[in-house]
Amino acid sequence: MLDQTNDTSMMIVEDDDALRDRLATAMQKRGFDVRVASNLSEAMVQADADLPKYAVVDLRLLDGSGLSFVETLEKRDPSIRAIILTGYGNIPTAVAAVRAGAIDYIAKPATAGEIVDALTRPRNEQAPAPSNPISPNDARKEHIEHVFHEMDENVSQTARSLAMHRRTLQRLLKRYKIV
Repeated sequence: MLDQTNDTSMMIVEDDDALRDRLATAMQKRGFDVRVASNLSEAMVQADADLPKYAVVDLRLLDGSGLSFVETLEKRDPSIRAIILTGYGNIPTAVAAVRAGAIDYIAKPATAGEIVDALTRPRNEQAPAPSNPISPNDARKEHIEHVFHEMDENVSQTARSLAMHRRTLQRLLKRYKIV
């Protein structure tokens, strides 16, 4: 159920081009008027021109934190419904997101339905418990894969970033069929 004022404007701030495009298409199919930004500075420029009613913001952007964008939206209009979408879910950043003004904090991968539910849920209603939570092994695999791609598929850099021996990482990459 979208906003009763018929304002369906949404901004998606995500630096992963493929995810941003898929999410934009999915939200448009659900009735949102979508604008996209690939980084923090682009999002700020767009928000200066026209504030959205809804925002889906990646936590880690190439040029800064999505939290600062959510905080900016909250200061300009507290009725904006923004969520943080992240592949780096943890309790401290979830708390920081809520303090910055986010109405929810969702770990990637998330479905378009989960995102719409979070954006349109009444403020005083709690989110339901996940029906199909990600397993620890799958979460580990996704994290390793994300860091590997973030490090331009450099095994040594990835191993250092993950505080892991290079050979161990190579075995895991092979087992997970990432390389």
